[in-house]
Amino acid sequence: MNTPIRRLSVLIACLFTALLVASTIVQFAQAKSLGAMATNKRTLLDNYSRERGSIIVGGQAVAKSVPVEDQYRFLRSYPQGELYSQLTGFYSYSVGAPYGLEHASDDLLSGDADTLFVRRMTDLITGRKTSGATVELTIDPKAQAAADEALGDSQGAVVALDPKTGAILAMVSHPTYDPNPLSSHDLSKAAKAWQSLSTDKGKAYLNRAISGVYPPGSTFKVVTAAAALEDGIATDEGSTVPGPAKLDLPLTSTNLPNENGQACGPGDETTLIHALEISCNTAFGSLGLELGGEKLRAQAAKFGFGDSLQVPMRVATSSVPADLNAPQAAQAAIGQYDVRTTPLQMAMVAAGIANGGRVMTPYLIESVRSANLDIIESTPDPVELSQAVSEQTASTLTKMMVSVVQNGSGARAQIDGVEVAGKTGTAQHDPDKPPHAWFISFAPATDPKVAVAVVVEDGGVTGSEVGGGRVAAPIAREVMEAVLSR
Repeated sequence: MNTPIRRLSVLIACLFTALLVASTIVQFAQAKSLGAMATNKRTLLDNYSRERGSIIVGGQAVAKSVPVEDQYRFLRSYPQGELYSQLTGFYSYSVGAPYGLEHASDDLLSGDADTLFVRRMTDLITGRKTSGATVELTIDPKAQAAADEALGDSQGAVVALDPKTGAILAMVSHPTYDPNPLSSHDLSKAAKAWQSLSTDKGKAYLNRAISGVYPPGSTFKVVTAAAALEDGIATDEGSTVPGPAKLDLPLTSTNLPNENGQACGPGDETTLIHALEISCNTAFGSLGLELGGEKLRAQAAKFGFGDSLQVPMRVATSSVPADLNAPQAAQAAIGQYDVRTTPLQMAMVAAGIANGGRVMTPYLIESVRSANLDIIESTPDPVELSQAVSEQTASTLTKMMVSVVQNGSGARAQIDGVEVAGKTGTAQHDPDKPPHAWFISFAPATDPKVAVAVVVEDGGVTGSEVGGGRVAAPIAREVMEAVLSR
């Protein structure tokens, strides 16, 4: 073989090698990223031609794929659209699935999850069309409906948890939206629906239960009380704490007043339980000064503040600022300054106290089934997130929260024949708007089955705990009643 032919052979061999390497990279290394590209219409059409798994609540599909006579073959349908829109999100050819379970559990619903690999191989061998898995949720349909109805036209959110497992029993966020137009195969109709939703002033696309971040107001006083009891500043619910009409804050000429302008007890003193009953700002501000910012922050962290959670949707991180000076610590102790939290996080606080101080990791998926209803993933074992407080502290906090409902600002959460524990809150957030109304609770207090957090945006009454007690507490009561009546 002469030299030119040998060189040409080497060149051709190199070209073939490069071709093989490139095709290998495309088909294996880059396959997943190329398939996920929004511009890859072939992948989208292939996904649409595959029957997507259903999302099930209480045995009923709240999201399902319906056969149709067009190029997509299946239309995504949401039979109870608005009630579950914040949970399901939507699946849209023209828009994509940016929210909810349609996005967070896309690999399961589409059939592409690693856990479905054997099923896909079986489908390939038998020639059967691959379909997605069915996802069953922990949601209690009665509790979900009760929360939705009770919240009504108000903007805000409701979360209910099983304190012993972390299972999410209700998750409602208002305003809602109808996902059905977004999944339409009429692309102009879907685009118009997305334009309307994405520019909505009320941010109906936002799941406020896990993505809304609010100042917790006086509901955070439960965390402050927990820190004081754990630190030994207070020994029990009868411990004496300062309660003047105004608390003199160091490093500033601004004082921290009580909402009614009066002292919380004779001689400017009160008990810890009475301070929680009437939501005494100066008492908890004083505890904040004594504890300091880092101890407050550490106690909040034990309840889950600062953790990155997925349920499987990503949950916004709740936070207590670092490096608080003394006046800031006093403000943080009453749930103001820059303390921010989601309704789910405050439900976790209530649930942790209800569960003897143990905070369970919240979850939304009960089980995953294949298209022929074989169980792929069963009910998960409860996972403890943290031991937030001791059983003794949890017991003391429970007594205090029961007293809030029986003798204090949470009276409208009372349920006949059931001992309810709770805490009201009003959270200042904008000088030109009313404060947010909060309520956290659990019931029955002696054997808790449900813990609830409610926030109603701009639903409070400036200058009192009336907002949380009047607006949010009755919503929590309706949800607790729905769960307890199962």
